[in-house]
Amino acid sequence: MTGPCAGHDAAVTDRSTLTGSAYRNDRALAARQSLYRWQAPRYDLPGLVMEELKALRGTVVDVGCGNGRFIQRIRAGRPDLRLLGLDVSAGILDGVPGHVGIADAERLPLRSHSVAAALALHMLYHVRDIPQAVGELSRVITERGIVIASTNSDRDKSELNQLWERAAGDVLGREKGPSRISLSARFSLEKARDLLGEAFGTVRSIDLPGTITVRSAEPVVAHMESYRAWADHHEVPFAPTIERAREIVDRHIAQHGAFSIEARGGLLVCSR
Repeated sequence: MTGPCAGHDAAVTDRSTLTGSAYRNDRALAARQSLYRWQAPRYDLPGLVMEELKALRGTVVDVGCGNGRFIQRIRAGRPDLRLLGLDVSAGILDGVPGHVGIADAERLPLRSHSVAAALALHMLYHVRDIPQAVGELSRVITERGIVIASTNSDRDKSELNQLWERAAGDVLGREKGPSRISLSARFSLEKARDLLGEAFGTVRSIDLPGTITVRSAEPVVAHMESYRAWADHHEVPFAPTIERAREIVDRHIAQHGAFSIEARGGLLVCSR
């Protein structure tokens, strides 16, 4: 596979980038998570996951658990469940409570049919071989177990993509700059059902649309800066583009009172 698509895929799946920069700690991930504080309606994602787990007993594994946001919430609300957090990055696991381990989603260190539920929340797009990882998720759950995945639509936060292209164009001295890296493109909502359907008989979608409205450029800038690990793949000077984006958002807010972004994410609940 060659060309821009291959370059994009290599960038978002490169292990050294993921462990050494993008998720060396939780700073960038927390910046992306924090943008949703300004979304309406607001969704309690850990609460929605817990609702799907309400009839289950036993072990829940969070594959690609990141900073442990979901693990902490599940532990507080369901102390009866055994929880295990796995991630490829040792650094981001610092501070995650309970049992954690370093593991690749393509080779889960778990026995077949050993967990009641497996979570794969906003992470399958970082896996090199997505069908292999989906097969592993299917392998480790019990016959009545479930897998809960999450991702974003191809149309998610299109306003930020347009902002980046406009700012990059200004920096480069042309009408429109190159697109920014899209983390979810390899496993977007539009692709996820088919990819998961290869291993599961039932894939149920829960759409979570909303509008993010900010009255300061800071949340937008923090979100865009969280992509710094992939700065070399943006084909434009990263820092000047970020600063130009700040200026554009500041001017927009001064004229209109707010800057709005359409968020289009969702959960997918899978069973056999």
